[in-house]
Amino acid sequence: MNAAHDIIATSPQLSLAIGGLMIGLLFGALAQATNYCVMGAITDWRVSGDKARLGAAALAAAVAILGAQLLDAGGITDLTKSIYLVPRLNWIGAIGGGLLFGYGMVLAGGCPSRVLVRAGGGDLRALIALMALAVAALAAFSGVLGSTRVGIEQATAIDLGGAGLHTQSATDALGTIGFHGSIARLIGIVLVGGPLFAFAFGPARVLSSPRNLAGGLGVGLLVSLGWALSGLSYDEMAPSPIAPTSLSFVKPVSDAIDWLERSTALGLPGFAAASVFGVLAGSFLSAIATQSFRYAGFADRADLGRHVLGAAGMGVGGVLAMGCTIGQGVTGLSTLSLQSIPAVASIVAGAVLALERLQRTV
Repeated sequence: MNAAHDIIATSPQLSLAIGGLMIGLLFGALAQATNYCVMGAITDWRVSGDKARLGAAALAAAVAILGAQLLDAGGITDLTKSIYLVPRLNWIGAIGGGLLFGYGMVLAGGCPSRVLVRAGGGDLRALIALMALAVAALAAFSGVLGSTRVGIEQATAIDLGGAGLHTQSATDALGTIGFHGSIARLIGIVLVGGPLFAFAFGPARVLSSPRNLAGGLGVGLLVSLGWALSGLSYDEMAPSPIAPTSLSFVKPVSDAIDWLERSTALGLPGFAAASVFGVLAGSFLSAIATQSFRYAGFADRADLGRHVLGAAGMGVGGVLAMGCTIGQGVTGLSTLSLQSIPAVASIVAGAVLALERLQRTV
C-alpha cells in the first residue's frame, strides 16, 4: 500500500478522476449485467415475495462494511474524515429525506444509480429524470431550498459531542458502554453487518443465484475500492483536503453536469463526477455487448410526470438524507454511521408506501 500511496500522492486529483471513472465504469457494467437494482428488489419482495435481489443489496452493504472497516483499521482510509461520521445526528434529514427519496425512486423507476444505468442502456426517460434530479439536488444543497434545509438541520440535529462522542460511528457509541478499540469495531461489524449477511445467505438464498451473488459482491467490493482510493489520496496538509469518500449518486449527478458546463474553470472532474461518467459508459458498453441496448421513451404525459416528480423527490430527499440506496445503503452503512441506519430504513419504507399507492391506483 505504501507504493500505491506514493504513486497516488504524486497527483491525487488525477488519481481520483481516473479511479472514479474506472470504478464507475465497472459499477455500470456490473449493474447492467446483473440487474442490480434496490427499487426492483423492493418491488420483487412486496409484489411476489421474492427476496433474491434484496439479498444482493444486503450482501453489497455487508461486504462494504467489512472492506471499509478493514481499510480503517489498517490505517489506509480514515473514515472519521468522511461526511458520514460527523458528530451530529441529523435525524430529521435521515427519516424525512429517506422517506421522500424512497417514494420518489419508485415514481422515477429506480434510484439514481439505476437511472444512470438505464440511461446508458438507451432509456431516454432516464436522461430526463437525471436532469430533474440534478436541478432538485442543487436547489436543496445550495439553491433556493438550501437555507431552509440548513435551518431545519441546525434546529433539530442532535450534537453527539455532548455525549462524549467524537464521531457518530457505532464503534464510538459502543465506547460509551465500555467497549473500545478493535473489540468495539468487531461488535459494530457484527451488529450491523451480521444481520445483512444472515439475510443474504438465509431467506434471500443469494448463493442459489449467481447473478445476484455477483451483483452483491461486486458492488460491495467497488465501494471498498472507492474508500481505498480516496483514503490513499487524502492529504490533511493540503490547502483544501479532499475528504475520503466512495460511491454515491445524488449530488454527484449535479457535480457531473456542473463539470460539463464549467470544465475549463474546474479542471479535472472529482471522484464523484467521474464516477457518474463511468457508470454511463460502463452500462452503455455492457448493453452493447449483451445486445440489450434499446431506445425507450415516455408512454404518455402521466409517465413523464411520474419520472420528473419522482426524480425531483429523489434529488431533495437524497440531499436531506445525505445519500441514496448506494450512498447511504452501502457507502454510509460501511462506516457504521448511526445516521445511515434510519436513513436506509426510511428509504425502504418510502418505497413500500409508493408501491402500495401505485397498486391501489392500478
